[in-house]
Parts: sequence; structure tokens; C-alpha cells
Amino acid sequence: MLEVEHLTVQYGALAAVNDCSFTVADGQWLMIVGPNGAGKSTILNAVSQSVPYTGAIRFAGRDLKKTDAATRARSIGVLSQNHFVGYAFSVEEVVRLGRYAHRGGLFSARKPEDEAAVEEALERTGLAPLRRQSVLTLSGGELQRTFLAQVFAQNPRYLLLDEPTNHLDLVYQKQIFKLIAEWLKTPGRAVVSVVHDLSLAKAYGTQALLLHHGKTVAYGEVQPVMSAENLNAVYDMDVADWMRTMLGQWTDA
Repeated sequence: MLEVEHLTVQYGALAAVNDCSFTVADGQWLMIVGPNGAGKSTILNAVSQSVPYTGAIRFAGRDLKKTDAATRARSIGVLSQNHFVGYAFSVEEVVRLGRYAHRGGLFSARKPEDEAAVEEALERTGLAPLRRQSVLTLSGGELQRTFLAQVFAQNPRYLLLDEPTNHLDLVYQKQIFKLIAEWLKTPGRAVVSVVHDLSLAKAYGTQALLLHHGKTVAYGEVQPVMSAENLNAVYDMDVADWMRTMLGQWTDA
């Protein structure tokens, strides 16, 4: 279980996250939602120990602030929304980097379990035919699948996803979320996602954390958290009416 208690992230006078608490249990998919500047990505950065914070973050009862990076990586994998690659690694080489936390060092011998994990990740994401291709030649969707495969090869128990389908075409959005949903079916796993698309949050999430100006507006099961009342107050508009208007564009399609 991931436990976050009284998390606060302060940038000077600005509290990007203000006294936020939640838990994520095995089998759950927590969607962190809210408008721009609500503190969504900052929470993921704090959990991954990328920004200083006050409060407590524990995984399986262990304080993550006191846990070394390799141990954290064997438990929690992180997939960001942007990948700036300036090297001609092959798809397989990038995926193989996901096994670093399980090895004795960068130049240590490969183990059979490492090879099996890489192979499974390539197959799971449909990248086996592209394994020798340079990542510099990939489309945006293929590149995101490559880094998703790297995280799968890492074999963590929990995934942290920061807008995993941001700027991707619809077909790639569908692919990525279906892959993650399938990965989640294995017992002992859980997912925490930052998403802007409220429809995706409702479709795939089991829990939701709704934020506004760094504070928790609602937390719990997806449907009650993402009620019309809560969403309208946070987004300052009739969200459901807007969604129905957009859906109406397709009624005669």
C-alpha cells in the first residue's frame, strides 16, 4: 500500500500541494484530476522523491524518503508525459534500461530473469518487431510505448503515470490505457495517474483525488468524487453539460 499523509510541497510562498492525504491499495487505479496548477504532477514528483516536501510518504510501511533509489525503483515505476531522446539507442536497449535496479551495476552480467522481463515487456507492448529500430525514428505513440515497456521491464508493484497519453493521437491513447489496464490485472499491483481527460479518469479509475489550488476537494471512489457538484465547483463551469454537448457532435456520425 502507498500511504501519503499531510503532504505539503512549498515553493517559496506558494503551496503547490497543501496538506494532502490519500492511500492506494493493491488493485486500485487512482486518478488525480483537477485544472491546471492544481498540484497534480507535484504530488507524483513528491512520491517519486523528485521534490522536497513535508509530511509522510510510505510504501509497504517504509518511509520512501529513507529508502534508497534502487529499492524504490524495484517497487515504484514512473512514466512521464515527455521523453527527450538525443541518442540512437534501439527500442530494446531502452527497454533493457528498466532492469538496472535489479542488477548489481551497469556492467554486471545479465541474468535470465532480466532477459525474460525485457522479452515480456516487448511482447506485451507489441514492440518486438521494432526491437532493433532506433528510438529516434519512432512516432510519438511508439516512443511512449517504448518507455512504458521500460517501466514494465522494471517490474514494479506500483506505477506512477504523469499524463501518459498527453499529445498522443486517439489510437495511441486507447493503446496505452488498455496496456496499463491489462498490466493492473496481476495481483499486487496498483496505478496512480495524473489525467486531464475526465472521461478517461471515469472509464479506467477505481479511485479519484480531485484537487484545486493544491488542496483536496474530494477523495474516494471515482463516481462520487467526480460528481457534477464537485467538478462544476472546481472547473467553474457545467462540466457534464459540456461533455454532453461534445458527445452530441457524434450522434449522427
